[in-house]
This record gives sequence, C-alpha cells and structure tokens, in this order.
Amino acid sequence: MMLLGLSSLGSAQSPKSPFEIDLWPNGAPTQNGQSSFDESKGDFKPSIKVFLPTQAKPNGRFVLICPGGGYTHLAYHHEGYDWAPYFNKLGIGVAVLKYRMPKGGHAEVPISDAEEAMRIIRENADSWGINPNDVGIMGFSAGGHLASTIATHAPQALRPNFQILMYPVITMDKQYTHLGSRASLLGDNPSSELEILYSNEKQIDEITPRAFIAYSNDDKVVPPANGVNYYLALHNKSVPAALYIYPTGGHGWGISEGFLYKNQVLEELSAWLRSFEPE
Repeated sequence: MMLLGLSSLGSAQSPKSPFEIDLWPNGAPTQNGQSSFDESKGDFKPSIKVFLPTQAKPNGRFVLICPGGGYTHLAYHHEGYDWAPYFNKLGIGVAVLKYRMPKGGHAEVPISDAEEAMRIIRENADSWGINPNDVGIMGFSAGGHLASTIATHAPQALRPNFQILMYPVITMDKQYTHLGSRASLLGDNPSSELEILYSNEKQIDEITPRAFIAYSNDDKVVPPANGVNYYLALHNKSVPAALYIYPTGGHGWGISEGFLYKNQVLEELSAWLRSFEPE
C-alpha cells in the first residue's frame, strides 16, 4: 500500500481505513547508518498503519502499538495488526508503528519514530475522530521498552495518556534485562549513565501515565521482575497501575490463539480500559 504524506491528512477527511503514513516523507532527523529499507533484514521504513473503528461507535480513544522483536526486527502481526479488530470493536482506533532499529547504539532512532507517530496522531485528532487527551501507547517485549520510554522520557505534549505493556523489557540492568535488546539499543559496552537513563523503572515521575502490565510467570526471555519493579516504581509515585502475571505462556504470545490465557487478558484489559473512560 502506498504510504501517504502527512500533508494529505491534516485537514481533509481521512482515507478509508486502514491506511499507511510515512513518518518522515522529507527525511528523518536521526540516523542509524541504514541506507535502504529491506524488511527481511529488519530494516523498516518508519511508518504507521492506521485502523479506525467502523463497526462500533468510535469513542475517541486511540492506541499506538509498538511491536516487539528484540530491537532487531518487528513481530508486527500478532503484536500489531492482529490487535486492530479487538480495539476497533471497543470503538478504539489503532496505529501500528514500524520503527527503525537502533543498530547497536542509536537509541534515539526508534524513540524519534515513536515520538513522531504520537505527534501525527494528535495532529490528526479532528479528522480521525480522536480525543487528543485519550491517546495510549502499547508495546510488546522490546516494543514495551520503547513504549515505556515514550511514557517516561518524551516531552509532555508527546507522552501518551496511558500505557499497555505486554511482557515488556523495562530495565537495562544486566541482572534483569533482555541482553539482546540491551546490546541492540545501547551497544555492547554502554556507560552506566546510559544504562540508568534507559532503565525506565528509574525514570518515572508524577506525569508518567497509568499502566497495564502483563507477563507469564514462566517467561525465560524477559524476566517478570522487569514489570514488577516498574509497577512498584509507579505505585511509589502514586501512578495508577495494574499488574497481571499469568501462570504459563512463556514469552511472545501477543494475541495468539495458542496462549491459554488469551481471553482472560482481553477481558482484563477491556475492564481496565473502562475503568478510566472520560466522562
């Protein structure tokens, strides 16, 4: 599908859903040394694919989804596109982000892509039927690290209003992190200052948005301690948060039918989303 430039969307009626938008039609301000886009090699053209509700009455809520993939590739189906029907049935719009990889030390690259996606979503709030004060971010695994980074680091105008984190990488502490994601994001020998900066449990403040956090107890890829520590840090700052740890499921279940607790996750996520619907 052809990627649309932002200029075609700002004031006109939005195209038929789903549609794609190139995040940087005039070139990105950050670079990772990537000179071409070959998705088979994990080199993604930064874009969002937007799914607006059609069957259910839109309620103005919107979610930007950041698929996982260890900061080397993107699982953009079961951790991205496949979530659109669930959210759309709730009247919630969705954009799935294809972000560029940090290539072992260019953390600012995927972060700039996610921030630009948030800017575009809010800029198009009127034409897409979005409440700009009810835009969340969702992330899986390394995409959960990206989502929680936007939730804790982004300028206030670009921070989401809520965050949904599925088995997220949160910390860069070697004791608990996913080492592959850490190396891809920060390089092999990052400074202690950089490690702390991107350990998001240490970056929570009073404007960090509320969070839904979910893991499997037997996740051997990203230890649930990532989410437990994040939850406790949120709680200590009086930020509303919910933490769910399911008995089994391992890592990377997304919205797959093979995950035993899939329906339970969806029910609990739906209830959590209802718990803070705008008046």
